Amino acid sequence: MAKNSKEVAKHEEVAEHDYATGLAVITEDKISDPGIEPHRVRMTDKSVKHEKAAARQVALLFAISILGSIFAIWAYYAFPFDDTNASSLRINTLFLGLGISLGLFGIGIGAVHWAKTLMPDAEVSEERHQTRGTEEVRAAALEVIRLADQESGFSRRKLIRRTLYGALALFPIPAIVLFSDLGPNPKDSLRHTMWGAKKNTRLARDPDGTPIKASDVQIGSVFHVIPEGLEKLEAPHMLNEKAKAAVLLVRLDPSEIKNDKEREWGYDGIVAYSKICTHVGCPVALYEQHTHHLLCPCHQSTFDLAEDCKVVFGPATRPLPQLKIEVDAEGYLVAPGDFAEPVGPSFWERKA
Repeated sequence: MAKNSKEVAKHEEVAEHDYATGLAVITEDKISDPGIEPHRVRMTDKSVKHEKAAARQVALLFAISILGSIFAIWAYYAFPFDDTNASSLRINTLFLGLGISLGLFGIGIGAVHWAKTLMPDAEVSEERHQTRGTEEVRAAALEVIRLADQESGFSRRKLIRRTLYGALALFPIPAIVLFSDLGPNPKDSLRHTMWGAKKNTRLARDPDGTPIKASDVQIGSVFHVIPEGLEKLEAPHMLNEKAKAAVLLVRLDPSEIKNDKEREWGYDGIVAYSKICTHVGCPVALYEQHTHHLLCPCHQSTFDLAEDCKVVFGPATRPLPQLKIEVDAEGYLVAPGDFAEPVGPSFWERKA
């Protein structure tokens, strides 16, 4: 107990409590700099045999990266994606991902192993200068770089250097192959959808293609809509057309619609808008009935359905295109024409 009392008294001497700030003020001296830890000699520092083995291991890892990149390119063409076979996508993704992973793994682990076994590992402490140094200091810095190159062995270890060059040269190629297969710039193709193929195309339920009557749409209800007849098309043409023509149909209280153009393009509070987000083309599928907001689940772009679907939040930069709708003699909702502007993302070039 006496010992504990002495420790408490000693602690009270070195730490005073500042009641104004609620912080303890330490009166002891600052902890001294412990300095740099003693250097630990590695096996590659003592043995030429281990040094050469480590160099071969690094080169092998870079070679694995080269083989992985080549395998990814081969797999991309060896296992093509077939729209009619879903398993082909899984196989393509599996082997393509395996090759790209090996390409990354080889470069990353090879660089780490090189640094840990062959490059100098002695710790140094240097001052940092915030301003440009003198010419003597700059010359000294260049000398340090030259010495670092000499000590790391980058210039003299030809096997490591060549395999590293090969790995770095081949690794980006799988990405280039993938991006080159994205297809041509759509340009004006997004301006034309199946809604403009013929006049007064009926709005139909997705996916069964049942035509929709105005009386079927109640206030607050949401319909996922496609052009009548689209479900009869064959894949992949059907999927391509659906990707452009998908529509959300919602009925609002007409008094809550704030835009005259939106009211005129709708029918008794029923409005139809493109389902394709104008940010990167994700399907807008979430509707908040009380706020009349449409939400894109991908990046949270939010559109005000009661005000011409203008953007109220998120990265999208323009409203969802509206589809003009009318009612035919039998009471079915029809579209007299196409969207007034291109659907989908805004990042690619369009003609005015």
